[in-house]
Amino acid sequence: MENWSLISLCVLLGLTSRWTVSFHSYSGAGKPPMFGDYEAQRHWQEVTYNLPVHEWYFNTTNNDLNYWGLDYPPLTAYHSLVCAYVAKLLNPEWVELHASRGYESHSHKLFMRATVLFTDILIYIPAVLLYCFYFCDGSSKQKVAVAFCILLYPGLILIDYGHFQYNSVSLGLALWGTLGLGLGWDLFGCLAFTLALNYKQMELYHSLPFFCYLLGKCIKQGLTGRGFFHLVKISMTVLVTFALCWMPFLFDPKQPLQVLHRLFPVGRGLFEDKVANTWCSLNVLIKIKTLLSRETQLFLSFALTLLFVLPSSLKLLSKPTLWQFKLGLVNTSLAFFLFSFQVHEKSILLVSFMLPLLLKDGLLLPYVVTSLAFLFLSLYLLSAFERSTEEELRLGLYRKLTRRWLPKLNLSQIIKWKFWFSLVAMAALSFTSVWLKPPAKLPDLFPVLVSVLSFLHFLGFIIYFNQLQLMEPQRKKSLKKTN
Repeated sequence: MENWSLISLCVLLGLTSRWTVSFHSYSGAGKPPMFGDYEAQRHWQEVTYNLPVHEWYFNTTNNDLNYWGLDYPPLTAYHSLVCAYVAKLLNPEWVELHASRGYESHSHKLFMRATVLFTDILIYIPAVLLYCFYFCDGSSKQKVAVAFCILLYPGLILIDYGHFQYNSVSLGLALWGTLGLGLGWDLFGCLAFTLALNYKQMELYHSLPFFCYLLGKCIKQGLTGRGFFHLVKISMTVLVTFALCWMPFLFDPKQPLQVLHRLFPVGRGLFEDKVANTWCSLNVLIKIKTLLSRETQLFLSFALTLLFVLPSSLKLLSKPTLWQFKLGLVNTSLAFFLFSFQVHEKSILLVSFMLPLLLKDGLLLPYVVTSLAFLFLSLYLLSAFERSTEEELRLGLYRKLTRRWLPKLNLSQIIKWKFWFSLVAMAALSFTSVWLKPPAKLPDLFPVLVSVLSFLHFLGFIIYFNQLQLMEPQRKKSLKKTN
């Protein structure tokens, strides 16, 4: 009974925070000619409802790809179509071909945010609650605290309810996939993750850990016996799911090729905007886009991405445990974000600091409120500082490296100092971005500083989590489950 009360409280607070944000600004409001991501999602509903499937991804008289052309996988297009049918019933003007371009109204804004909330309730929130209450250690109150931190994460709420990106759909499906593997339901896990991949291509960041974990598990079972049949069942599940998602595009060879061309726009270049990855940060000192040809940029990003994902993937392949799988998800997604080609800033939603994007959309107040709430939950309810000992953080390797020259160095205290430094730096950048005007010669100074600071954090994370995965010691029974 107590668990159900706590679950209800999690859902209530999660929904309240989301609906409260919905009354604030959104991306591109009143800013012609493109009107931002709000218009992109509305326009996709217009296109999918009024045009035949074979025109969705092609440039035609009725579908100008330069004006928010579809650039996500088929499942996103089907979702837009379902939303369009509901929109047509409520107000046909919302999806009227051509005439609805740039349409804005209070009622339509509420409709759009209601569609985001609905998908949260249907997919994302149940997955988070199940994960926290069945796969996290600790008391019921500690599990609730973990659920609160995930559900109240500022980045996901503000981006999904300000940009209508429906990131919670792909992340929720990926989490359902993780739950499936954790429960031993590998086929269900494959189905859920394949759907996630067919909803947003950024789930490729998580694909290698799923592949290596399942293949490693089959190898452990024996590829000449039970493991082989399990691998066949997994392969068939993935292939059938892909075939069903792509079926309308498989009758003409040009269709799938055009969809892939829209999903992977190599022509856009190495990076866009002020993304907190390696290339954007390095570009501050070395103008990569100018010095290197596009082919060289593509090869370099591929090589570095491969270099950073291989160790984690090989370790997971040889040791397919759930703990290794979780670390593999972190390390692979960070490697893709930091080094891959054409990275979008929203790809790092689970760990990112996207202040410039939020300020541009008038979401300063929600950003401050949700960030403070998230910080309070992390420090107070999760007792983050109490759990920052060398043993809890597995800093054994760092202790060995420093023991000879700095035997009295308190690594736990250094971690706490780093945390407070990061917090102060974030607050300072938030203040300066809002209240100070950058020099005329450096108009992008503050967004660049935010990107570089975030990049340094992500670089530290990938080094730490890689050593954690690769140097994992023999686990004691008391450490069998790790949150």
